[in-house]
Amino acid sequence: MSALIIVVHIVVCLILIFAILLQSGKAADLAGAFGGGGSQTAFGGRGSVSLLSKVTTASAIIFMLTSLGLWIISGRGGSSVVGREKAPATAAEKAAPPMAKPADKTGTDKKAAPPAEKTVPQKPPATGGTAAKK
Repeated sequence: MSALIIVVHIVVCLILIFAILLQSGKAADLAGAFGGGGSQTAFGGRGSVSLLSKVTTASAIIFMLTSLGLWIISGRGGSSVVGREKAPATAAEKAAPPMAKPADKTGTDKKAAPPAEKTVPQKPPATGGTAAKK
């Protein structure tokens, strides 16, 4: 059933393309290029309806109906392949849990002493020499 609708859809697409390309514009003459056209309506004068215009209208309606039919048929199909896939693990699940610190087996709770402050030796002031005279 869907193959038949697809074939009809493609044929109607081709007919619609050729019907639109074969039509001449409403203002195909030189006056139409400069805004003329002899009519004050928004879309120009309607005039007589040609066979090509009727073919375009009919093929546009059939195109819309086949598009709607293909959309309905695609919704009735089986479930998606992606729906059956298992979700990948996230980065948090992949990371190993932090290791616990081993318990002190000696029974004494010794807290680590804070690190001693580092002192920087200072240079003695310069005495004598040429630098002191200036």
